[in-house]
Amino acid sequence: MAKRKTAYVCSDCGAEYPRWQGQCNDCNAWNTITEFVVSSTSSASGRNSGGYSGQTQAKVEPLASIDLQALPRFASGYKELDRVLGGGIVPGSAILIGGSPGAGKSTMLLQVMCRMAESKNALYVTGEESLQQVAMRAQRLGLANDKLNLLAETNIEVICDLALKHKPELMVIDSIQVMQVPDVQSAPGSVSQVRESAAYLTRFAKQNHIAMFLVGHVTKDGSLAGPKVLEHCIDCSMMLEGESDSRYRTLRSQKNRFGAVNELGVFAMTEKGLKEVSNPSAIFLSRDELQSPGSIVMVVWEGTRPLLVEIQALVDYSQMANPRRVAVGLDQNRLAMLLAVLHRHGNVQMNDQDVFANVVGGVKVNETSADLALLLAIVSSFQNKVLDKELIAFGEVGLSGEIRPVPNGSERISEAAKHGFKRAIVPKANMPKNRIAGIEIIGVSRLSEALEAI
Repeated sequence: MAKRKTAYVCSDCGAEYPRWQGQCNDCNAWNTITEFVVSSTSSASGRNSGGYSGQTQAKVEPLASIDLQALPRFASGYKELDRVLGGGIVPGSAILIGGSPGAGKSTMLLQVMCRMAESKNALYVTGEESLQQVAMRAQRLGLANDKLNLLAETNIEVICDLALKHKPELMVIDSIQVMQVPDVQSAPGSVSQVRESAAYLTRFAKQNHIAMFLVGHVTKDGSLAGPKVLEHCIDCSMMLEGESDSRYRTLRSQKNRFGAVNELGVFAMTEKGLKEVSNPSAIFLSRDELQSPGSIVMVVWEGTRPLLVEIQALVDYSQMANPRRVAVGLDQNRLAMLLAVLHRHGNVQMNDQDVFANVVGGVKVNETSADLALLLAIVSSFQNKVLDKELIAFGEVGLSGEIRPVPNGSERISEAAKHGFKRAIVPKANMPKNRIAGIEIIGVSRLSEALEAI
């Protein structure tokens, strides 16, 4: 009987320990260390030695001698997905798609596989649904289902053996949390099973030049379920996000070895599945005809393109000893910091006011270019002053009240001009050298100058 080697792994950061303990020393998370069982016998990974890269023979080669023409990218048939992937699907890559239940992960991949099956050999492996359920979804979506191959299996070795016979160019594993390696003595979904299954599939994809999509679940806090090493061994990690009461879905890359990170793709959920949104700025700018105080449009940079979104602020007298600071789609700590800058360098006192900030459309803004627009919206609500509907603003606000430049300033202004905006308040350092037709550009270097410009 094979001996069992036991380790303890943190599910948040992947740190290993010889024994269980309540807190992880690396990430300081509590109750995240779980048992990881490894068999001392030759496991499923023994047949596919070589680590995550899939290389079975060590060989030193010059960089210039590597042949890049043998593995060209191929389009998925969906431009928004190709944009997030960095220009298309790379053969031999392992792509992880996460998202909350009902976000549309399986629907998106089924649409992609049915379209790709018309020109390439594709295999869809389902471990959560039966073949009849997948076929019913394809029929409901009106997809061409005569060329796509299906397999209902959770054993990794059986899946890879069948894949070697059918030689697919594209595979989907739905989902990685239900897959299991027989030699690992733990239940499916555990840290050890997810870790070994992902490592096995990644090696298999690279050795056989198969583009493989792995579907992953998320935890209650929105992070990807499973060990952190799962995100390390794959090539691309994406999250499909969307509110339950919204028909729009955003696909954002968090890691991409073949393209830009934080790239954003926008889809709309319809009766026939996910449809691409070619102009996402238009859906986020569906503003009311009657303009209200506390509303302004800002230009954020998502991956390789500008995106126009509306930001709203509401300032009201607080009935509590400690006024509330609530931010949806923005960093709440940065909101508190910007309010301190507004008080110190803008002479606007809000110690007795509740401040609420929201990015319309469910977009999450992670960059500092939204600082200036956020402060202008807050002042607009506080003074009950309606801002010009044709005004846009962007810029980073420093602690000393200076307006700092942001990357791709000219491209942001050009995108705003295309959508009919007539005025722009931007950092002085982002003023374009050549005049952009149809828009008046106001360059500011201090917060006080921006407040005077509105």
